[in-house]
Amino acid sequence: MDKRLKKMTAIFFLAAAADLFLAAVLLASLARQRAEGAAAPGTGRVVEDGGWDGPGTEEAGAVALTFDDGPNARYTEALLDGLKEREVRASFFLVGQCIEGNEDTVRRMAEEGHLIGVHCMEHRDLTRESEEEAVRQLMDTAAMIGAVTGRTPEYIRPPFGKWSSGLQEAVSMETVLWSVDSLDWKLQDTDRIVRRVLKDTEDGDIILMHDLYAATADACEVILPALAAEGYQFVTVSELLEKRDIVPTAGQVYTHATA
Repeated sequence: MDKRLKKMTAIFFLAAAADLFLAAVLLASLARQRAEGAAAPGTGRVVEDGGWDGPGTEEAGAVALTFDDGPNARYTEALLDGLKEREVRASFFLVGQCIEGNEDTVRRMAEEGHLIGVHCMEHRDLTRESEEEAVRQLMDTAAMIGAVTGRTPEYIRPPFGKWSSGLQEAVSMETVLWSVDSLDWKLQDTDRIVRRVLKDTEDGDIILMHDLYAATADACEVILPALAAEGYQFVTVSELLEKRDIVPTAGQVYTHATA
């Protein structure tokens, strides 16, 4: 009985020693990577200010984060803070009636290099409106954005993705839809939003989110570093098209940009 106990004790201590050795090796490796500012293979390099200097040797590609239905005094500002911290540019499609009172937020978007596009004046299904009213909804919103930023918007995203060839011919802006839908408006759950976006995102995708919810702002705090760690670059919609040598053309609807 004593011999068996001694043997089991010896095996236990050998196993514990092996575990301690492996842990020490892993900790040393992580410390070396942090000291060198390195990330895992295929990712970018973390620079001193916490930003990202681009994909590594195994570049995953570029994606465009887009946000609809703002500006929102609370959550748009929170999103802008997170984007600025990581030096990420995104695209915002604004609701005209939300601009009044949030002009400083809209100016901040422009000053920090984000693309600002038109959503609608009152978030209506434009295909259910007369063409005259639908065009008014779009052009009045464009005018409000131009008055605040000094720049005329070049892109629109119709509410609900509802659009028609007649409306496309009636306005001079390019239409942007999406290829990845976060469903943040429906889920309003940070973990589920994160899982959905990370699972579905590929090179050239345009990701749809909304700057109206706390869960969306929190999800972006996870999504941004996670996709960056896979080697993705974050760009505006116009930059995404430019990277793929796609020249925006009136009458075209863009859902993604592939090489």
